[in-house]
Amino acid sequence: MKYKKLFSPVKVGSITLKNRFAMAPMGPLGLADANGGWNQRGIDYYVERAKGGTGLIITGVTFFDQVVEKQDPSTVPNPLYKPVNFVKTSREMTERVHAYGSKIFLQLSGGFGRVTIPTNVGDIPPIAPSPIPHRWLDKICREISVDEIHAIVRQFGEAAFHAKRAGFDGVQIHAIHEGYLMDQFAISMFNQRTDEYGGSLENRLRFAKEVVEEIKKRCGQDFPVTLRFSVKSMIKDWRVGALPGEEFEEKGRDTEEGLEAAKLLESYGYDALDTDVGTYDAWWWNHPPMYQEKGLYRKYCKMVKEVVNIPVFCAGRMDDPDMALDALENGVCDVIDLGRPLLADPDYCNKLRSGRQGEIRPCISCQEGCMGRVAEYSLINCAVNPQAARERFTAYEPVLHPKKILIVGGGVAGCEAARVLATRGHKPEVFEKGSSLGGNLIPGGAPEFKEDDIALADWYTRELDRLNVPVHLNTALTKEDVLKSEFNTLIIATGSTPKVFSLGDDEHVYTASQVLLKEKDCGSTTVVVGGGLVGCETALWLAQHGKKVTIVEALDKIMAVNGPLCHANKDMLEALLPFNGIDILTSAKVTGYADGNLTVSTEDGEKQIPCDSVILSVGYKEENSLYQELEFEVPEIYLLGDAKKVSNIMYAIWDAFEVANHI
Repeated sequence: MKYKKLFSPVKVGSITLKNRFAMAPMGPLGLADANGGWNQRGIDYYVERAKGGTGLIITGVTFFDQVVEKQDPSTVPNPLYKPVNFVKTSREMTERVHAYGSKIFLQLSGGFGRVTIPTNVGDIPPIAPSPIPHRWLDKICREISVDEIHAIVRQFGEAAFHAKRAGFDGVQIHAIHEGYLMDQFAISMFNQRTDEYGGSLENRLRFAKEVVEEIKKRCGQDFPVTLRFSVKSMIKDWRVGALPGEEFEEKGRDTEEGLEAAKLLESYGYDALDTDVGTYDAWWWNHPPMYQEKGLYRKYCKMVKEVVNIPVFCAGRMDDPDMALDALENGVCDVIDLGRPLLADPDYCNKLRSGRQGEIRPCISCQEGCMGRVAEYSLINCAVNPQAARERFTAYEPVLHPKKILIVGGGVAGCEAARVLATRGHKPEVFEKGSSLGGNLIPGGAPEFKEDDIALADWYTRELDRLNVPVHLNTALTKEDVLKSEFNTLIIATGSTPKVFSLGDDEHVYTASQVLLKEKDCGSTTVVVGGGLVGCETALWLAQHGKKVTIVEALDKIMAVNGPLCHANKDMLEALLPFNGIDILTSAKVTGYADGNLTVSTEDGEKQIPCDSVILSVGYKEENSLYQELEFEVPEIYLLGDAKKVSNIMYAIWDAFEVANHI
């Protein structure tokens, strides 16, 4: 078996993991009850990943501080708010996880400090090692006292003690990582103290040293304590992060100091380093969008691996099993972290182990269901897997009386509906007017950085074939075709069409889809009209292929409407555009195109932009004409996806799942 080494055991401190895969910690927003314990959603969520074969489950961050930086106990679990309730609810989870041969660590946080979520700050000044600017707000943080540091350290020990009582196999400390409070102490840019917690690297790591010593004292030397660790900060300046390939002066922790820190942390007693790079000032590194390369932490993990003797964990878009295997074989790391890939498919490990790699549902790094919903709604979910963190409430409902269901449209909504219906026992049949399944995933996945969109379209194709769903490509159905078919239920998922308008010389005016699919050649210079997500990604792709691109947006900023929910994606894309030489005109409207010149009306008057072509990316309109023709002709009819309302991929999939699971 090619991937056998990925399923070999490995020791972390005193325990042995059955394989080399760990579930990376992701904020467990929405998984806590009102008393600081786990709700049933949270228990089911982690157990499902253990059932799927993951060797180690690392929970998302849990807070415990009841003294210095109090957190809402109903947001994420809190082992010190009501310890009896925490232990009681945790026991159900840890015992069920252990039934599948998996281990489980509780991630404990030392606090936010200067990166506190703005809605949590209120009128109370946020804390930090020194009086430094807050990451998000125009506030100066309050310097934490030595007594407060000692209080947090003491509470770390108490929280770990209750975690051990609750059946957790170890804890992970959060962390010298991403610019959270303990990391702020470790980074000289943030730590300007002159006492024993400031100055030298050893002093700046004193907080982390005291934490592991306190936990080992309370829980025993054989209780594993790992650390989330960022070896390099990627900070250009306050609130300004660096981009991949950019030359810059590191203002945070550079690699050389990071490697010294790694050796010290090992000497303090940490049993493993869960390694990445970045901070909240450069947070597209810690939460990598699709614009980051896969396996982006590997070279940094290898550096750490070469200077320590404890296990090194490596995350960062490591879902390619060939890449994971290579990382183990070439001494990059000892354990592969899977975060978002296990949201997308909790059975990743079992599918890979049993030779069913093609059945693994891919993560597309959109971050709409995970980071986006965490930030906006305090809920962790997944755009491509509607069951993530909702396992019990979205369980498949088997059918007693199978129906024949006709689905018009083979985009993501039609494919998801067909997949769910077939899984439950119905008999769906898909009719798609194009030559392949996937709908807007196909043009959307044209840029190299969107390769996982194509992977998702291919996955749907394989799944429908595996489930024996008849698929008819190059088949456009009319009202008459539908009415003479034999079916019980009709689903219309006919998608959307790009909005277009005339600019005069329309021979060289194309849609983004036409250019992405290479149906049209935009020439060497082009203007993208529309600064939404599609327009910006199209512009970036063209610029990366040597085209001179200008974006013209009518609103006062790009991605103002229907942009990605996750700010890490949006912020990185906004930074990449000028970095790749793309000019951006906002509060501007195009009025005509003739003789190779685009006329643009701006606040400063009319402007001419020479260009070989114009690319329209001004949105999509619902294509629901077939539904309108059949609405009063068919007893059971549903409208799904962009045909219902133009939106993002998440709602196309989620709505399709909801409807298909209840027919």
